[in-house]
Amino acid sequence: MKKGLILGFTALFITALSTSCEKKYEDGPVVSLSTKQDRMVNTWIFSYAEEDGENVSEDYDQYELYMNESNEAELKAEYRSFGIIYNAETSGTWSFTNESENLLLNFDNDDFDNEYRILRLMKNELWLEDTDQNLELHLLSK
Repeated sequence: MKKGLILGFTALFITALSTSCEKKYEDGPVVSLSTKQDRMVNTWIFSYAEEDGENVSEDYDQYELYMNESNEAELKAEYRSFGIIYNAETSGTWSFTNESENLLLNFDNDDFDNEYRILRLMKNELWLEDTDQNLELHLLSK
């Protein structure tokens, strides 16, 4: 009797979980034991970038984004323009917008401010789509 009751509750729980879970982000995950905030807190490196269907990863391979639990953010970037290498570092904040479907980055250096639609948010993987241009960024935990 006890075993049947446990199996019944387990089946009910799994059924409720699978029917009530709505995938928040286009590319997942469906279910996570961590909060969105916990999964966002990380030091991220840029692993892939695509703009207008073209791989532009080289433009972002020296970027590093740090976000902490106090919603503080730091961006370190090394980029090339007209053959000159520039190093940039800026601090600011990060927050969720649009019912946690978007990530807003607001830095002291306004050139790096942006809002992204979150496509995938896992503890070690973050995919973003720029809301203003056809740019998709894939980040990995450092």
